[in-house]
Amino acid sequence: ISDEWLLAYHRAYTEMGSLGLRVIACCQRSLPASLASEETELPSAIGACTTELTFLGLIGMMDPPRAGVAESVALCKSAGIKVVMITGDHQLTACEIAKQVGIISPQSNIATWDESLPHDAPPSGAIVVNSATLAAMSEEDLQRVIHYPEIVFARTTPAQKLRIVEAFQARGEIVAVTGDGVNDSPALKRADVGVAMGIAGSDVAKEAADVILMDDNFSSIVVGIQEGRLIFDNLKKSIAFTLSSNVPKLMPFLAYIILQMPLFLPIMFVIAVDIGTDLLPGISFAYERAESDLMLRPPRNPERDRLVSAKLVSFAYLQLGVMQALGAFYAAIVIMAAEGIHPDNLMGLEPEFSDRNVTMIIEGRTWSYDDRTAVLGKAQIGYFIG
Repeated sequence: ISDEWLLAYHRAYTEMGSLGLRVIACCQRSLPASLASEETELPSAIGACTTELTFLGLIGMMDPPRAGVAESVALCKSAGIKVVMITGDHQLTACEIAKQVGIISPQSNIATWDESLPHDAPPSGAIVVNSATLAAMSEEDLQRVIHYPEIVFARTTPAQKLRIVEAFQARGEIVAVTGDGVNDSPALKRADVGVAMGIAGSDVAKEAADVILMDDNFSSIVVGIQEGRLIFDNLKKSIAFTLSSNVPKLMPFLAYIILQMPLFLPIMFVIAVDIGTDLLPGISFAYERAESDLMLRPPRNPERDRLVSAKLVSFAYLQLGVMQALGAFYAAIVIMAAEGIHPDNLMGLEPEFSDRNVTMIIEGRTWSYDDRTAVLGKAQIGYFIG
């Protein structure tokens, strides 16, 4: 092998790798007739085929990304989801494919690992790390690498894939791993969400995974993220709506006990609120469409952003609930005032107001039990509607 031949060889596979092609070297050997006969044992023939080969050339094989993957990667980035490529391909091929699908942005400066890189400055741009470099890295160096916004790991081994997953988890990240081969199974098992391919995936990978993509399409993962966020949002809306109605249901009883006001919400109306006005609207939130910024929000913090949080409770009780209660009380009090019972006279009106044997004089007007019941009934309907 001359220097000129070796230079041409490197130029050829570099050029094909830069086009995103998987480069395969082809070679041959002419066997003597004794090895080609039927009587020759197979191990002997195979052993002879692996030595003294004649190089024929390089083949570039294209495995283009599926349609829609670039859009899905862009959507992940806008949602604050970091997409990292971990592949067994050569770093030239991996880097070009990462550019095609948007994992590496066109304007990014692509760096390779160097221990002399500044420790204090925040990483920027993209970085490509091959297997040999990764094997020589300490855990501290790997943590520096995974802080880069755009990352490609090339020529990785199964153990290195597992190590990368554990490095991200050590930062507190929620990690989802996709894979289809036996070599991917350790990383799929260790990840928070292992995603295996249903068509091309091996049985071992499917058993190790939590989710199986029946169409082998990365875009399906993004659709799943959208659906998960939509379901979470709709559940929060439904819970907030249900909790908020507790305040206007509770306040009339507190006013009845503490302020001795007439009861504006009898028990039958409470049941009517729970079954009639709360049930169907609460269920309808499950069919709400996604908000326009659903995939523009950063991922939730699993330790802080729970389904029922302090923020949701305060919003339901102290904002929505109080507003509903004030509106309902306003409707009831206005009806009572229109019928001749001023708001100043409501406090302390019980228990004589509901006593059948008492005839009351309120603001110079005589009120029988039936008159009081009729006015209170109108106020109760007003409170219910309000």
